[in-house]
Amino acid sequence: MSRDPHHLRPYERGTRADELRACIKSSYIWQHVKQLTLTTNMRVHIHGDLLAAQFSNKLLDIGNGKLPQDPEDNLHHLPCSNMTASLEELKSKLFPNIATNYKSHKWLCERTILAPRNDSVDKLNLNLLTQLPGLECSYRSINSIPDQEQATHYPVEFLNSLQPPGFPPHILIVKIGAPIMLLRNLDAPRLCNGTRLVVKHPCPMCWKQQ
Repeated sequence: MSRDPHHLRPYERGTRADELRACIKSSYIWQHVKQLTLTTNMRVHIHGDLLAAQFSNKLLDIGNGKLPQDPEDNLHHLPCSNMTASLEELKSKLFPNIATNYKSHKWLCERTILAPRNDSVDKLNLNLLTQLPGLECSYRSINSIPDQEQATHYPVEFLNSLQPPGFPPHILIVKIGAPIMLLRNLDAPRLCNGTRLVVKHPCPMCWKQQ
C-alpha cells in the first residue's frame, strides 16, 4: 500500500461513520498488516553504479528542497556533465551512425532524448526517421463527425490538426526497421500497452512487426 498523498483514489460521498467502516483499519486483515520502509535504492544496490547513486541522491535533494540556491538570482542551478550547442550536435552525439546502428535493438534501448512538449518529440522522431535508409510509408487517420449539425463548428481539417496525448499524429510515417510503440493492444494476452516493436513489413492496411 502506498502512502503518497499525491495519488488519491476517487471515493463516494458518505458520513463519518461510513468512512470509518470503509477504512482499511476497520478490516479484519488490519491486524496482519506490517509497515515496511524502503531504506535502500535497490537499482543502485543491484547494479553498483556510482553515477546512478549520485543521480538518485540529487533527485532526493531536489524533492526535499535541499538543493542550494544561487545567492545572486535565488535559483537552483543543476550541474550538467555535458552540454551541446545545437540540436544537431545532440542528435549526432546520442545517435552516431544511426543509418547502420539502428539495426541493433540493444543500441537503441541505451539512447533516448527527453523533451517537455509532444510537438518537440514529434519533430525529433521525424528528423531521426529521415536518417534511416529505405522508403517512407505514410498512414492517415480517418476522422468524422457523427452529428452533421456540428460539422460547421468542427470541420474535418480541424480534427486532423488535433493531436491529444497517447494518440499518433494524423499522418503517421514509418520505415522498415524503425522502432515504434504499441499504444493500445486489442489482444491483451499477447502484448501490453507501451511495448516497443520494430516495423518489419509495412502493408497498405496493416504492419508486420516484431
